Amino acid sequence: MRDEYGDAASPPVLRQDLLLSVIEQLKQPLLHISRQAELPAVSAGPVDLHRMRVTADAALRLLDNYLLGVQLGEGGGRMFATGPVSVASVLYDVGDQLAPFAKLYGVTLDLQVEGRYGPVLAHRQGLEAALASLGYALVEALPAHDTPQLTLRLAAYRCRYGVVAGIYSEVPQLTAHALRLGRKLYGRTRQPLAPVTHGSGAGVFVADALLHAMHARLFASRHKHLQGLGAMLPVSAQLQLV
Repeated sequence: MRDEYGDAASPPVLRQDLLLSVIEQLKQPLLHISRQAELPAVSAGPVDLHRMRVTADAALRLLDNYLLGVQLGEGGGRMFATGPVSVASVLYDVGDQLAPFAKLYGVTLDLQVEGRYGPVLAHRQGLEAALASLGYALVEALPAHDTPQLTLRLAAYRCRYGVVAGIYSEVPQLTAHALRLGRKLYGRTRQPLAPVTHGSGAGVFVADALLHAMHARLFASRHKHLQGLGAMLPVSAQLQLV
């Protein structure tokens, strides 16, 4: 099955490979926190407690989102109620969550919700966790790319299949090919999304698993000349006539 962007649907599997990817991703923030904690013993430099706290929060959220994905997957989505969800509200909350982390990397967040449409059918906590996981991964990846602006756009727009909610940037490597290759390589190499990020890309795969557990899809798409990753979400039939 292929969507309008030509991205083959490859459902992720919550398996040991994903856990290993998450563990690999956690090494960097834990190493940073460890080095910061050692500073008073090796130099007179101040300890950046704010940076340590934000870094630790990001690592903990990745773990929490992974665990939520496991719960959703094991329950087959049945034990978690889905219902009408405002995409704009979810993106706003994700932006608030990402803001301190983005500031550490010098990345600006831009929220854009186009047009008027009803709520989508989703599990709110799962959708927020998926988009936040994407955001953390892309914030960390963006500074390594030669882009005119360090900006991530959190956007939602209507398409013929429903509503797309995603995160976009000026990084041209965020393509359907990179996502397909990453899905094949994660668990087999330390950098399955090497064209996009030098890390493990665990946030992308956690988002992939979360969305799959909710019977939604993660795919590579474009938004106003920007490349990114988005979730295809069905419009809630319950409130379409409102």
